[in-house]
Amino acid sequence: MDRERVRAFLDSLGPLSFIGFIVLQTLQVVAAPIPGEVTGVMGGFLYGPVLGIFLSTIGLTLGSWVNFSLSKTFGRPFVDRFVSKKTLDKYDYLLHHKGAFLVFVLFLIPGFPKDLLCYILGLGHLTTREFLIISTVGRFGGTVLLTLGGTYLRHHQYYRFSFLLGLTVVVIFLSMVYRDKMERLFRIWHVSSRKKERDRKREKEGNRQR
Repeated sequence: MDRERVRAFLDSLGPLSFIGFIVLQTLQVVAAPIPGEVTGVMGGFLYGPVLGIFLSTIGLTLGSWVNFSLSKTFGRPFVDRFVSKKTLDKYDYLLHHKGAFLVFVLFLIPGFPKDLLCYILGLGHLTTREFLIISTVGRFGGTVLLTLGGTYLRHHQYYRFSFLLGLTVVVIFLSMVYRDKMERLFRIWHVSSRKKERDRKREKEGNRQR
């Protein structure tokens, strides 16, 4: 990556360079033309930490909203085109109640298929406002790490980049190793919370009858 040539090209676009990057981040969520990790690092490399995080967050939020809205509008037949039945069955427990905190935790897990999760959640009970808050905040940590990585490359701080890359690889590895266990715990948590909700409703109905 030749920083000066890239910078000159973006300068020639004027304010459209910001819009172009946001569109790119949005598209990588909706259609995944290139991996999100690449665009995240690119944001830090081209724009620095503050502006890079800001632009990436806008693009990721827009992409997540598009996936969620398409799913909510067109329903299960539309989602089946993008998400396999196996994946839908695996996360069907997310569709039966809001479980906002649980969804937030899933967005925090590195390596988790967050773009597909947006489609799945569109079939559930989360409102658009709740979804946008959860997805934006949940993605933020990963956005910061990727943008910092790009910033380190921009300033030729390869030792910092290597340390950040190593730390990220370790976290992703641990997440992959324990992912199934965490998801089983989430299912148990879901079942337990639903049971408590039913018990509370029965208790309220019993009090009313008295």
